[in-house]
Parts: sequence; C-alpha cells; structure tokens
Amino acid sequence: MKSTLKFVTLVITLLALSCGGGEEKKDEKTKVQLKRQPTTKKVESKSTDTKPSETIDLTNKGVGPITSIDISASVDQAMATKGKDVFNKMCTACHRIGKKFIGPAPNGILKRRTPEWVMNMILDPEGMTQKDPLAKALLMEFNGSPMANQNLTEEEARAVLEYFRTLN
Repeated sequence: MKSTLKFVTLVITLLALSCGGGEEKKDEKTKVQLKRQPTTKKVESKSTDTKPSETIDLTNKGVGPITSIDISASVDQAMATKGKDVFNKMCTACHRIGKKFIGPAPNGILKRRTPEWVMNMILDPEGMTQKDPLAKALLMEFNGSPMANQNLTEEEARAVLEYFRTLN
C-alpha cells in the first residue's frame, strides 16, 4: 500500500512539473517580437524627487509594435465600453482606478505618457521593462513587480487606451 502511494505521489509530481507547456508559446511570441524594428527614445533625467509614475514624458513612444496611432478628438464611447470590460477582466488584479496598488493607477495616464507608449506597455510589458528607461524605472518604483503580459490583441489594447481617455 505504501509503495502504491509513493508511486501515485511520484506520478502526480512529475505531471505537475511537466505542465510548463506555456513557456514554448511565450518563447515563440518573443521571437516574433524580436524581429520587429523597435524605436527608442531616451527619457531625460528629471528631478530626483519625482517618482517615475509621476514623471511626464510626452515624447517617448516606447519599445514595441506601435510606432504611431491616430486618436480622434472625441472619445469613441463604444470602444471605451469595450476597453472598460477588458480592463475589468484582465487588469484589475494589479491596477485600481484612482489609487496606487500593485501597479500604478491608470487615471490621467495620457497626461503623462504618449498613446503609443501606453499601448506598447500593454502589448509588450517584458520588452518595455527590458529596453525602455521609463518602464525600467516604474518597475523599480513598484518593488520589482513586473506587469503581466495578458496577451491582448492590438484591438483590445486600443480599446483599453480609449477607456483610459475617459478617466480623469
């Protein structure tokens, strides 16, 4: 009986250890993203008293697939509603409206960052924290807690961006 129990425990342990199949998919995505030609702009050093989350940089477009985005003067309410749904489903574990949590609050983000930077951070947080100086600084401000890649599509990320436009 004891040997059967040991065998079952061994099998369950091996199965649990072998369930890391998602890593291959992640590597595949990373390879695709590495083929893109990212553009980077350095963030000029600001006052040492200013936290990275409060730093205003409206020139940096970040590192990633989004190099330019057109935003109309008025908010697309249907897209913002979809973005709110995506945000509530995928982002609220770490981000809270109006307050710092595990990650920064999204309120007023477009007063501090370019739309391209925001979308690149949503679409490729790993690449941003490795190559973008502001994203690196944010990582340190938030105790090294990296933003999880939720694998959103560009359309979903754009909808979240539109939702952020509705937040003050």
